[in-house]
Amino acid sequence: MLLSLLKILFFFAVVMALALGAMQLSETGQMLRIQYGGMEFALTPVKAVIALLVLMVAAWLIFKALGLILAVLRFLVGDETAINRHFARSRERKGYAAFGEGMLAVASGEGKLAQDKAAKAAKYLDQPHLTNLLAAQAAETSGDTKRAIEIYRNLLEDDRTRFVGVRGLMRQKLAEGDTHKAMLLAQKAYALKPRHKEVQDTLLDLQTREGDWKGARRTLKDKRNQGDLPKDVALRRDAVLALKEASEVLAKGNSISAREAAISAAKASPDLIPAAVLAARSYVAQKDYRNASRILEKTWSVRPHPDVAAAYAEIVPDESPAARMTRFERLIGSNRDHEESRLLKAELLLAAEDFPGARRALGDLAEKHPTVRTLSIMAAIERGEGADDSVVRGWLTRALTASRGPQWVCDKCHNVMHEWAPVCDSCGGFDTLSWTEPDGPRNRPAASPTGAEMLPLLVGSPRKDDADVPDLSEPVQPHPPGPAEPEGKA
Repeated sequence: MLLSLLKILFFFAVVMALALGAMQLSETGQMLRIQYGGMEFALTPVKAVIALLVLMVAAWLIFKALGLILAVLRFLVGDETAINRHFARSRERKGYAAFGEGMLAVASGEGKLAQDKAAKAAKYLDQPHLTNLLAAQAAETSGDTKRAIEIYRNLLEDDRTRFVGVRGLMRQKLAEGDTHKAMLLAQKAYALKPRHKEVQDTLLDLQTREGDWKGARRTLKDKRNQGDLPKDVALRRDAVLALKEASEVLAKGNSISAREAAISAAKASPDLIPAAVLAARSYVAQKDYRNASRILEKTWSVRPHPDVAAAYAEIVPDESPAARMTRFERLIGSNRDHEESRLLKAELLLAAEDFPGARRALGDLAEKHPTVRTLSIMAAIERGEGADDSVVRGWLTRALTASRGPQWVCDKCHNVMHEWAPVCDSCGGFDTLSWTEPDGPRNRPAASPTGAEMLPLLVGSPRKDDADVPDLSEPVQPHPPGPAEPEGKA
């Protein structure tokens, strides 16, 4: 504010000084006398100033005329480009001035002005690799997508601007949502400049979206070799990509390649639960039960998960409950104090009908961390010990509104997914799913009048005279995540 006021005051001071000077010159009686060749010229001060200005303009015109005459003389003596160079210098000055103004207009978001300056620069400059670039950016700024694509295609014809053209077309396809064509263009841009970080990251993101797991692993390897990723992060991401690649290879019937990829992924990242499960099942298919057990025990020691326990049970599917309890002691012992280990032990003891042991294994989890699973186990224990049906219903009633417990949750957008995937189906984040307990209503189960899905190990049937007692005869299936249904609906 103060600076603007000072500028205004300075302007008025200059105008006033000029006005006073002109008045002083007009009022003075002195004359400027010039004698030349016997002639005398008498000029008033005002006329003298005007004559000086005219003289300066005439001198500038004379210099320009002399430059033109000199260019003509050089042309006459054999320099055929002299006249062209004389006018080209002026055109270049105007062209580069327009180019600079156009770049400033692009930076400030003035698309229409940028397009006008780009057209003016193209008129004066014979530099299409520069003026086309400015024109493309100006078209993008003004929202003229069709014009921008046309110019980017023209840039492909020049080796100096081919990368810029491919990258520009890639960005246009991304804006249109055409990820497949954008990925193909990103591959071309990456081939031209493999160390370009933005193109590298864009290509990796598009490859994961399009399911090109093998190509994504190559790109990830290049990023690691160039030092753009820490070693541990690169190993983890490569394990995720290897797992997904193994899953697709297995779906096509190539079990050998799938097994090798899954085992490699599990070794690279032991906490990657789906990789450990797939690798263990691959070992079981080859009747290599020892390595299957080892890989699951290692994963359980790092990150206990129900899927790991299920795969461990598949190693010996027809064993008795007592034998299974003995064998599972090795798995549980690798991370005995974890909540998942306590829940697993309680379920195994329930299957063996050791209800007091199941109660001891569960401990105070039902009070400290009440979930559908812990409360269902407590209901099973009460039924097994012969408690009244009202006690069982009390536990089941609490289970109906309790938390589901840990689920696959995206760290970025907090989306809950029923199964693990390398890419979040909500935000598209890569390797962002964690086995954790979500917050809010997404962690509440849908209301169910039977509650059968909450009791995985109970066997029994409701009394005929008590229709409110849930049917406990069916094994529980994992309940998919989703919003709770209103009460009164199935």
